[in-house]
Amino acid sequence: MLSVEDYLDRVLGLATVLPAEDTPIGGGWGRVLVEDLPARLAVPPFDNSAMDGFAVRAADCAPGALLRVVGDIPAGATATPTVGPGEAARIMTGAPLPPGADAVVPVELTDQPMGAAPLPAVVVVRESTSAGRHVRRAGEDVQAGDLVLRAGAVWSPEAAAAAASIGYGSVPLRRRPRVAVLATGSELVAPGAAVGFGQIPDSNSLLVAGLVERFGGEVVLCRAVDDDPARFAAAMDDAVAADIVVTSGGVSVGAFEVVRQVVEDRIEFVKVAMQPGKPQACGTLRDPDGRGVAFLALPGNPVSVYVSSYAFLRPLIAAFQGLPPSWPSADLPVAEGWRSPPGRRQYTPVRIVDGAVRPAHRLGSGSHLVASLHLADGLAAVAEDVDGVSPGDVVAVHRTRA
Repeated sequence: MLSVEDYLDRVLGLATVLPAEDTPIGGGWGRVLVEDLPARLAVPPFDNSAMDGFAVRAADCAPGALLRVVGDIPAGATATPTVGPGEAARIMTGAPLPPGADAVVPVELTDQPMGAAPLPAVVVVRESTSAGRHVRRAGEDVQAGDLVLRAGAVWSPEAAAAAASIGYGSVPLRRRPRVAVLATGSELVAPGAAVGFGQIPDSNSLLVAGLVERFGGEVVLCRAVDDDPARFAAAMDDAVAADIVVTSGGVSVGAFEVVRQVVEDRIEFVKVAMQPGKPQACGTLRDPDGRGVAFLALPGNPVSVYVSSYAFLRPLIAAFQGLPPSWPSADLPVAEGWRSPPGRRQYTPVRIVDGAVRPAHRLGSGSHLVASLHLADGLAAVAEDVDGVSPGDVVAVHRTRA
């Protein structure tokens, strides 16, 4: 059997880093920035007021000083009055500081009311102030030319806000990998349809397609296919228009393993030292033009699909985006123990309750226990040389829920 790490190396070898697309900054969440973004603008771009109040000359301000008001400066003003000796201008937060002024006195420290009010002719300030008080200087946050966002950043609303503030309306983001999802099995019926004897609802295609979206891919085909080799081959002909094809089921050693029957001449089927998810297959397919298409064949049992998707599909999608494999974990104490098969790394769906872990289902990591997956906060990884964990032991937990 291959170790999890050795098989993951084979999977990652299938990736081709995708090209970038110029993308409006208000979308593309989860995609990868391809180029560094230096600031085109200083932030803030001009000296501006940090408060609603009055722009003043600090030297004119003492308790009880009376200043003549020379105008209003709302946020967005493109022209401002000049503030001379003994003068002030009413100013709003974010408005440009006018020539002559070097400080802002908050409205609360004057004799003027807060809120909407007519422009007064004079204002009385109640306290002295100092130059620069309540003023945000141009470039205080970022100077023009400063490097703000680095290539390799995962695009997010926070990154978009930063890019907008430094002068960008679009940015180069790596294209999402297009993924085709095929669930196999003559027993599968559409979710919500009547279930006859020997049939089960198709949950795998929904599970994998949803995880593809969660991992940053784009689902371009999602279909259940029965165990007829000709029909599966036809579905594969459609699927190879994608960058990645993911199948579930049909990879073991039974008599009706349709995936193995159709692609075994091109794809290597292996056993991986993990539980659940021992039977796996990966390789490269070709579209009609000879373009390479990454192929990942997962086992058919839903928990096996779930674990395998996190262990192999997630890093493969990341690799297509130019990101290194990363699966962070946290060491947490065990509240309720369970058994683990020696010689295989076990991934058990677990709940985290009061900082400790317990199996999400009373039967542990059984590969068919799909109805408990929604309860899981993460996957506990139990090492190959361990045959069980007990209360008080510490296990590494990969979070699957934010």
